[in-house]
Amino acid sequence: MFFSDKNINLEIPQVMGILNVTHDSFSDGGEIFLESGKLLIDKALKRTELMHQSGATFIDVGGESTRPGAIKISTEEEMNRVIPLVEKIRKNIDVIVSIDTSSPEVMLEGAKVGAGLINDVRALQRPGAIEAVRKTQLPVCLMHMQGEPATMQVAPNYSSLINEILQFLEKRISACTKAGIDRDQIIIDPGFGFGKTHEDNIELLGRLAAFKTLKLPLLIGLSRKSMLGLITGKSTERRLAAGISAAVIGLMQGVNIVRTHDVAETIDALKVYLAVKNNELKFDLST
Repeated sequence: MFFSDKNINLEIPQVMGILNVTHDSFSDGGEIFLESGKLLIDKALKRTELMHQSGATFIDVGGESTRPGAIKISTEEEMNRVIPLVEKIRKNIDVIVSIDTSSPEVMLEGAKVGAGLINDVRALQRPGAIEAVRKTQLPVCLMHMQGEPATMQVAPNYSSLINEILQFLEKRISACTKAGIDRDQIIIDPGFGFGKTHEDNIELLGRLAAFKTLKLPLLIGLSRKSMLGLITGKSTERRLAAGISAAVIGLMQGVNIVRTHDVAETIDALKVYLAVKNNELKFDLST
């Protein structure tokens, strides 16, 4: 898979750091804004540098909150939040910038300033989105979501959870390839917490290996999510251990990219996983 000027081997799992430039994201909304609403570019850049130095291959920049009930923003507002920051990151830090967007206009402008990946929670279903990705020739991550962010958690239900997610992804992959997007440029995300009950999320985590049948790189994002809070009883900022555990469960089932707020800790867990997988640990049975 080709990412700008880098040849990243996704057979070796990678970590994607989250950089939300929103006022209302569930975990870190508003952290890099002043009360006046001005984006703190330098603060965002420092956070990006820290995640990159900690081992993140990707930085996922999102300007629109997609939590349940999130406030809609205009394309112009999303552009103002995202594009200057992507440009600043690319000029200063040697990292692949992913844009978390469903807006074709943001995709196109992001590509112009150096974005290396499009990450769309709506799987390119907005008018013009597929055409925009085809024009950029960038890799794209297609995520499953039942419904829309504002209503997705209002009684989601499935007859067969895994099969329905697989069918949805297969249809979106087909739509992409028919429009001229190379299949080799597609990543898939089953969408934890997007139109799924707590029980659905648990089942999904235990059955991630089913998505390897699509023979495409698999991305997951569980960092600090409510499912971890329901399991542990911990508040958002205290879900680190649960998030690491979930990431490792995913890695053991073939996940290629882990999207997280907690890059350094996830990298440590990844190193342990890879050491065991590659048989680099030598066990002294005499002790």
